[in-house]
Formats: sequence, structure tokens, C-alpha cells
Amino acid sequence: MKQIVMKKSAALLALAACAVLTGCASQSKSLYQWESYQPQVYQYLKGESPEQQIAAMEKDLQIISAKGNQAPPGFHAHLGMLYSVTGKTDEVATQFEDEKKLFPESAGYMDFLLGKLKKGEKL
Repeated sequence: MKQIVMKKSAALLALAACAVLTGCASQSKSLYQWESYQPQVYQYLKGESPEQQIAAMEKDLQIISAKGNQAPPGFHAHLGMLYSVTGKTDEVATQFEDEKKLFPESAGYMDFLLGKLKKGEKL
């Protein structure tokens, strides 16, 4: 009788160990790849050079694309705003359109900004 209880206990312990190890082994992939997006927003708010921020964000976008990942929400919109500061209106429109395609929930705001851009108003 004691031997049967020990075998059942050992089997139960082995099953629990497998469940724990399986749960630890699989890590979910992040939905977006952030790279230096958040620090770049902070740099923008501090008033640092938009050209340097554009260069860093373009580099991040290449890294993100090369890994087959997607930029996070707001990435293209922020890059578009940086382009607007430097007067590159074609790039602004391209980035805003990319933001709309990737994140349809931003369409209303992106359309608003694109309308201001077409009228030549400051963003």
C-alpha cells in the first residue's frame, strides 16, 4: 500500500514539475519593438535637435523592419512631427499616412493634422 502511494506521489510530482518547466520555457513575443522611441520622445520634449532624433528614429525603423517587427503606435506620427519641425512636408505626409494604415484608430487625428499640413498651418 505504501509503495502505491509513493508511486502516485512521484507521478504527481513529476507532472507538476513538467507543468512548471513548460510554463517557464515559453515567452511571448512582444507585439511591438520600441527601440529608442520613448527616449526620443523625451529628447523632443527637452528641446534637443530634431535632426538627431530623426536620424535615430530612422535607424530604429530600419532595425525594426529588418527583424520583421512592427513599430509601436505613435512612432510614425512622432517621426512626422519631427519632420514638420525641419520643414520636410513630403515626409510628414508619408509618416502620417503610415500611422493611419498601421493604426486605423489614429485616422481621425492624422486626417486633422494632414488637413492642417495641406493648408500650410503650423502643426
